[in-house]
Amino acid sequence: MASSRVKKQYEVCLSHFNLIVGCCFHREPSDSTPRYTKWANSLTQGQLYSQIYTSFGPTLIMPTWFCHRSVYDKVGEFDEKGKGTPEDLLFFYQHLRLGGKLSRVDDDLLMYRYHPSATTFSISEDTIWQVRLSELEERVLKKWTTFTIWNAGKQGRKLYRSLTEQNRQKVQEFCDVDRKKIAKGVYIYEENKDLPKPRVPIVHFSKASPPFIICVKIDMTGGVFEQNLSSLHLVEGIDYFHFS
Repeated sequence: MASSRVKKQYEVCLSHFNLIVGCCFHREPSDSTPRYTKWANSLTQGQLYSQIYTSFGPTLIMPTWFCHRSVYDKVGEFDEKGKGTPEDLLFFYQHLRLGGKLSRVDDDLLMYRYHPSATTFSISEDTIWQVRLSELEERVLKKWTTFTIWNAGKQGRKLYRSLTEQNRQKVQEFCDVDRKKIAKGVYIYEENKDLPKPRVPIVHFSKASPPFIICVKIDMTGGVFEQNLSSLHLVEGIDYFHFS
């Protein structure tokens, strides 16, 4: 930990008690989790709020947290039901539900050591998926009348099938860049018991209508996905949210 960490984060908290304050960090070994580290350290202030639904977890990583005691008293203690509970994510979401705010000191103030036996790896993807999905449905989808799922592949279809019936009916289309998926023209929800089976159109991303829930992994396509998204001139947190 940098010797100036507490001072710098404390100074941020002085102006606003209802904050969780994070900071930038580096990993040891330095080549561990490069995508995660790049993502967390490069988020804008707005993205600290808009990218809370990704599989990366809290936009401020828990080892960097600094907050006034009143934040803890308001949110309550960590949920320690046992191994496999994403207690930091649950605390983080509850803080936001109660009107809490987020901030980050944009200095590297912490060495975050990587080790393969870390507790985070004991939490199943399905558990985190359900926690993230519940928050997305409550905070975003509840307010939308229709939306498009960006990714007609495995992750996009999983999201569609995982939605409540009410939110599933709001899905107007899938969009993608894959020619084979687009040529297919439609996704049929075969597992659904209803007749006729729900059918959702598949279109090219350039012809899709916002808002979007994006199920494409960030920083995994050599910048191609990011260029495609930028070409639509959308506003993150209004026209789209990441759920990758």
